[in-house]
Amino acid sequence: MQYQSSALVDDYLRTRKIPSTACSGCGLGINHKVVIQAISELGLKTKDIIWGTAIGCAGRQTFATWKGDGFAGTHGRVYAIARGLRVALPRDKKIVLTVGDGDAFGIGLLHLIHAARSNAGFTVIVMDNLGYQSTGGQFGFTTPQGAKTDSSPYGMFEHNLMSEGMDVMHILKGAGATFLARHTATDGLAAVESVKKAISNNGFSLVHMPYPCPTNFGSRHLGNRNAVNILRWMQKHTAPLGQEKPDTIWATGVYHDARGSRPELSELVWDSVGKIRRTGKL
Repeated sequence: MQYQSSALVDDYLRTRKIPSTACSGCGLGINHKVVIQAISELGLKTKDIIWGTAIGCAGRQTFATWKGDGFAGTHGRVYAIARGLRVALPRDKKIVLTVGDGDAFGIGLLHLIHAARSNAGFTVIVMDNLGYQSTGGQFGFTTPQGAKTDSSPYGMFEHNLMSEGMDVMHILKGAGATFLARHTATDGLAAVESVKKAISNNGFSLVHMPYPCPTNFGSRHLGNRNAVNILRWMQKHTAPLGQEKPDTIWATGVYHDARGSRPELSELVWDSVGKIRRTGKL
């Protein structure tokens, strides 16, 4: 089922928040539409989903756009709030979180790891604009090697969570996540399909979605703020998993699919509580 953008807005979003206040050419709107498209194709309604947002560009632009229930978390803590909600809410409610790369892989990484460890049943969409763009364009935990930024004018040289052999996906898989995928803003319907799998998973899911920031990253690394140029640059450095080239930065697709392999947190909690109530022991 394919929806037009206007139908997606009418069905799911607060029209007073559309269009957003994001910078001209920002790719966040593309990623946001991917998530809404996935929700629509799953046949879910606003009553079915609790939407959480965090700090930074991703949180600011997606906060309160959802017509249904939602919440905002302080920097790096949205995962802890979501774990509590997962235990408190009915099991049929879905929780979707839109967060930035700093919120997910920086200050919030420990909470994120514990959400994966406990296989908490919610979906984290990491809207990654390749650095700390809302504070001026400093490099971050997923900034491509060699990229010129506000705090790396000669090129970013530190090892980070996207360096060769240090992909954050390996950390999250080892921590116990049951669904992991990565798609850039140029991936279109492939990204929609992965988000659908993530939301359908009865366990912890994360989809890493790098997107272009013309204002800071584009202007410093590419020398201009042309949105088409940075989209083409991202597309050039993106390839499906297994088809990587020497200059590939983002290998896209499903990294790990272990849906149904582990008990989900809230089910484990309530099943254990029920057993204790019945028998006085686990």
